[in-house]
Amino acid sequence: MKSEVIGKIEEVEQKVEGKIGDIQIRLSELEDRPFSFSTQFDVVSSTNGWTDFVKASQLVASLRGSATEVLQGIPADKLTDLTTNEKALESIFGNTPEAIL
Repeated sequence: MKSEVIGKIEEVEQKVEGKIGDIQIRLSELEDRPFSFSTQFDVVSSTNGWTDFVKASQLVASLRGSATEVLQGIPADKLTDLTTNEKALESIFGNTPEAIL
C-alpha cells in the first residue's frame, strides 16, 4: 500500500513538472511576442505608407490585454495622436513603448 502511494505521488510529481515546463515555454513565447508585434507593426505601417494619424489609429485598434488600459487615460480627441499614444504607453510600460506594440 505504501509503495503504491509513493508511486502515485511520483507519477503526479512528474506530471506537475511537465506542466511547469510547458508553462515556462509559454511564458517565454509571450515575452517575445511584443517585440514581434512591434516589428510587424513597423513593417506594415512602412509598407503601406501610413501617416502618423493612421499609425495612431491602427495602434489603438491593435492594443490588447493590459495595454488597452492606456486608452482610458487618453481623451478621445487625442487617441489619433501618435505621440500622445507613445507617451501614454511609455508611462505604463517604460521607456520603450515599442516593446508592447
